[in-house]
Amino acid sequence: MKQYVIDELRPKDYETIKAYMDENFNSSNVGGIYWLQLDQNILTEVQKEHAECQPFYFAVDLEQNLMAFELLVRTKSRIRCNCMGYATEKQRNWFIGFADSIFDKLKIKT
Repeated sequence: MKQYVIDELRPKDYETIKAYMDENFNSSNVGGIYWLQLDQNILTEVQKEHAECQPFYFAVDLEQNLMAFELLVRTKSRIRCNCMGYATEKQRNWFIGFADSIFDKLKIKT
């Protein structure tokens, strides 16, 4: 799995990030997993055509010592579809910028 990982989180940083994620993002049924919705303005043509699969998400795994951002674009409505797949360069750059902005917003040095 391709991921963007920020590791070596301090316990205080983990608690700060967890509180922020709990407040701002939907969590899954699996502890520590959150769903980050992909910006509609950067969907691929196939993703735009698949209205029944929208919205699209990235999974974020928050653990005590790390935060892993999967670079796989998913839908909650289907297990498999050709609109799902690894992020395009534009989607990846958006996602990494978004991930980094969380740390900036929370004033956490990585």
